[in-house]
Amino acid sequence: MKVTSATTEINASPETIWRILTDAPKYTDWDPSLISLTGTISSNEKLTIFSKLSPKRAFKVTVSEFVPNRKMVWVSGMPLGLFKGERTFTLEPPTNGKVKFTVQEVFTGLLLPLFERSIPDMNPVFAHFAKGLKTKAESGN
Repeated sequence: MKVTSATTEINASPETIWRILTDAPKYTDWDPSLISLTGTISSNEKLTIFSKLSPKRAFKVTVSEFVPNRKMVWVSGMPLGLFKGERTFTLEPPTNGKVKFTVQEVFTGLLLPLFERSIPDMNPVFAHFAKGLKTKAESGN
């Protein structure tokens, strides 16, 4: 198993943060590592992601879990669980007016040892994602 994550506290309502997280066409406005994200971010929907880390490769994911204002999970991978990526976005209820936001990706599967070296370091990407989301949510735009 390979795990990457980033966490931040955001001074905005869960509804505001969720609205930003589910607005696919506007991701490029605040996520500096993204080239494009197409599709509808909703339960069981398919998304296509192009990232600056691998600009010529389309990452296709499915929204497998969707709990408004709380949690969302995107999954991708190979049949039979040979290789799987699962990205989870979590919003914890506000404490002192701030929402704790976490984005985490877990890679698993029998073929992980073959692919692990080719998976880029996602820590900076996730840190920039969390910072961009925080800035966008706190700006009120």
